[in-house]
Amino acid sequence: MCGIAGIISPKSFALSLPALKRMADSLAHRGPDGEGFWINDISNAGFAHRRLAIIDLSDEAAQPMHYLDRYTIVYNGEIYNYIELRKELKKAGYHFKTGSDTEVILAAYDFYKEQCVQYFDGMFAFAIWDDQEQQLFAARDRFGEKPFYYYAEKNMFAFASEMKALWAAGINKIPEHKMILNYITLGYVQNPADKAQTFFKDIYSLPAAHYLYYRAGEGSIRIENYWNIDKQAFIRISEEDAIERIDALFSSSVFRRLRSDVPVGASLSGGLDSSSIVYYMQQQIRNVANKYKTFSAIFPGFEKNEHAYVQEVVKKLQVDNFTVVPTAADLIRDFKKLCYHQEEPFPSSSIYAQYRVFDLAKSQRVKVLLDGQGADEVLAGYHKYIHWYLQEMVSRYKFSDIKKEKIRLQANNIPFRWGVKNIMAAFLPSHASIALEKKEYQRIIHHTDISKNMLTFLKGREWEGIHKPVVTKLNDILYFNTMQHGLEELLRYSDRNAMAHGLEVRLPFLNAELVQFIFSLPSQFKISNGYTKSIFRKLMDQKLPDSIVWRTDKIGYEPPQKIWMEDKEMKEYVYTAKQKLVKEDILKAQVLQKKSRSLHAHDADNFDWRYLCVAEMLK
Repeated sequence: MCGIAGIISPKSFALSLPALKRMADSLAHRGPDGEGFWINDISNAGFAHRRLAIIDLSDEAAQPMHYLDRYTIVYNGEIYNYIELRKELKKAGYHFKTGSDTEVILAAYDFYKEQCVQYFDGMFAFAIWDDQEQQLFAARDRFGEKPFYYYAEKNMFAFASEMKALWAAGINKIPEHKMILNYITLGYVQNPADKAQTFFKDIYSLPAAHYLYYRAGEGSIRIENYWNIDKQAFIRISEEDAIERIDALFSSSVFRRLRSDVPVGASLSGGLDSSSIVYYMQQQIRNVANKYKTFSAIFPGFEKNEHAYVQEVVKKLQVDNFTVVPTAADLIRDFKKLCYHQEEPFPSSSIYAQYRVFDLAKSQRVKVLLDGQGADEVLAGYHKYIHWYLQEMVSRYKFSDIKKEKIRLQANNIPFRWGVKNIMAAFLPSHASIALEKKEYQRIIHHTDISKNMLTFLKGREWEGIHKPVVTKLNDILYFNTMQHGLEELLRYSDRNAMAHGLEVRLPFLNAELVQFIFSLPSQFKISNGYTKSIFRKLMDQKLPDSIVWRTDKIGYEPPQKIWMEDKEMKEYVYTAKQKLVKEDILKAQVLQKKSRSLHAHDADNFDWRYLCVAEMLK
């Protein structure tokens, strides 16, 4: 786990050791254990690296790493199946000097070339310079756990784990107003139609599950998608056999993600996902005296405080638990630092709870943390998915099943709206998609706070920032949220929060084989009998307390944002942010006359929070 950066350029003013040093310094938080630099013999390629040592702590595993007098790599992430891959590559004649997964990547690239990424079970962003071919190969993991940003012009290609390293190299920091408009009005932090776009002009994100080739002499870039979920795949399998298969795949995923030469722990929020991870972690060490450390954010007095659920899991699994209690004062103190690390806006204060949990883990000298992100998107955990599930049932004329499901949902106190529009959407999905896009467009143009100048960046429905998928079945929306718009946002927050504290976060639910298997299951395995994540709940039944397995009110890390926003100092903070955005001609002056609105973290139209984020981002 590390921070990586590099410059490919024949121009001496762009590529120099001081430039690489500035880039590395800006990423020091990502790699507190060391740094390394390299410029090739003809001075047209250079790399910088900040190291967080997790696997093979020796100096031999430091980066940039060279291989076969031809390749040089900088790499951020972990390849969890590197032991198995190394065995296969040894059979093919490759030799290894280190115990690192970095060297395995290099050997795999030499053997398989760009197809090497198909063999990796892991999270990664890496760049390999081929001195023989005078070209750069870069790749990013399947779901976008690890970041890779780049800037390209005629005589220069620069990349880095975070945009601040590109700015440190002299690339201009120019806000992208279309993205700001999208975020303020709709709350989007990604362009759902173009995942490469960022909040800053000319700086792009390599999309998840893509690789990139850049040829130094030509200045040409080729980007290819190397993997995708097959959302049409369908297997006939009994529920019992499906549970057994998920058990095996998930257990294997957790096992591989425990591979580490430094202490490992886990986030524990009190929900099913994190609790399940801790259960499987405990199964791996049940004959070992040591316990895993777990870390939680709690909010005494808050109606959605998870502490009681956390304690149930701790008691059941006999793990050590450490808690932190974030406050409004803490948020005000840390907000600038939080924004600095995130670089782009975020939708609520929820990620601050995660930020403090990761800080707590660091204080206990835990360097690797397992976390439950990805489960809700893959297993249909959010209550919003119920609408699309019922619409799928309507399209298949299963009206009696719908009636039964609605009764069960109501019995479980799960709030959902269901009416004529949903039935129409089931039979006219394309029309529903267009109608939702029009609704989004109206939300933008009728936003009362947006200045006329900002609206000039909107060009009607054709504007690429407005996009709603055509949903004919549950898998369609799960795919959209997993691969196009939703999950990658959460992964960015997690990466930045972890790296801010020199911490590595691993996500067992995002094993590609596990994800594809779940996508291949019938929809009723995911939502049924009034429960989301139905099949996974059945897997964990009897393994965890019923209050954890069968609870229906878990939302994730939800802090008492509404209470925090009522704080006098926070209100002043919001007002100052509005002043800045008025001065920048992003908001109308009349916004300064409005009273601030204190909303919960997951409430829609969380505008005051968005103003805070944008104002800080523009500094």
